[in-house]
Amino acid sequence: MTMSRMDSRLLSLAKFHIFCTLSLAAIIFIFYADSIIYNDSEKSVELNDKAPSPVLLQTHSSAGHLIKSDINRIALRSMQEETLEVGREITSPLVPPFNATEEERIAWFRSKLPEFEIFKSDKFARQFHGRVLEFFNNKCEGQFFMTWISPVRSFGSREFLSMESLFRAHPHGCLMILSRTMDSRRGYRILKPLQDRGFKVHAVTPDLSFLFKNTPAEAWFAEMKGGKKDPGEIPLAQNLSNLMRLAILYKYGGVYLDTDFIVLNSFLGLRNSIGAQSVDVASKNWTRLNNAVLVFDMNHPLLYKFLEEFALTFDGNKWGHNGPYLVSRVVQRVQNRPGYNFTILPPIALYPVDWNRIGGLFKKPGSQAHSRWVKAKLLQLSRETYGVHLWNKQSSRVAIEEGSIMQRLISDHCVICSDIYSSERIFSNE
Repeated sequence: MTMSRMDSRLLSLAKFHIFCTLSLAAIIFIFYADSIIYNDSEKSVELNDKAPSPVLLQTHSSAGHLIKSDINRIALRSMQEETLEVGREITSPLVPPFNATEEERIAWFRSKLPEFEIFKSDKFARQFHGRVLEFFNNKCEGQFFMTWISPVRSFGSREFLSMESLFRAHPHGCLMILSRTMDSRRGYRILKPLQDRGFKVHAVTPDLSFLFKNTPAEAWFAEMKGGKKDPGEIPLAQNLSNLMRLAILYKYGGVYLDTDFIVLNSFLGLRNSIGAQSVDVASKNWTRLNNAVLVFDMNHPLLYKFLEEFALTFDGNKWGHNGPYLVSRVVQRVQNRPGYNFTILPPIALYPVDWNRIGGLFKKPGSQAHSRWVKAKLLQLSRETYGVHLWNKQSSRVAIEEGSIMQRLISDHCVICSDIYSSERIFSNE
């Protein structure tokens, strides 16, 4: 009996060791499989229910496609070749102390400079230019850019919806996200569902020193990176995003989109265009432009003026001063001068609903008259609008109600369409 019990215990112990070994092997296999980089599929992506063709809002005198650089291509480096994940995930935004003086903010900023990962021009970032050229040498029908300076954990459902809608309207387009945090294993997993369906999307760590080199922003960035300028009360990441979008289009050309923008129709008919956010009711002249969407050729003179204005008039204490108000100031000065060739699109094209009215798109119809308005609005958007800016600061907590315009827009312009009506899917970030 004693031997029998001993044999039983030995057998149980052996089974336990075998189970542990197999479990460890399974975990290693899963980790290894997850780290394998997904290569872009070259196969075409066809959608059975394509987005409708937009009505041309304004014609442009110039013809041709987006201009690309002709510099020799360098191999696209896989993001997983760099294993330094620690430090990439910023746990909280770097916000200056409240009510500090300029001198106090500069001192604070200098002490925090090592924490600004986006400033680094390390081996990882220095491959930026080669990766951009290689990625857009991939049979792209339009090249698109977004920026993401926030932690990867906050890239949520709303941002994913923006990408889905972009590929619904441009199934053969290429989207590059300029982001050190998204250019990581966790960021790769976020993008993989789109890549698995053949869509061309990549996150790439930007090299800001290279991006701003030989532009009016080069000296400004050197001073800021050296801790010699006041970043202002507004988080510097917000203003860096304003600058990065200008520089990336100036150096490479293409379309920049904010990550809270739903694309409804193709942008391929647009060139050298910026959208008006508001117009004067009486004169019909624009009163403010916005920089949430920009469509420009490489080396466009208006982009140069934007970069110049940013460097000369930077103020980190005024919201919008380096963004929407900046592009408005510059365009007001140059729009009647010779040598500039661009189009100002009416509000219906890119900003059909202003920030203080965006909540109305999320409400379900409360009457028959309201239902008729929803139907008419959807028809208007499908015909006259390239996309809808969701004004994330104002709408991030608003729930999507059944039968609302937002519900229809999401269901009509998603490509994966997982949990499309849940508020968690769209508003889990902020």
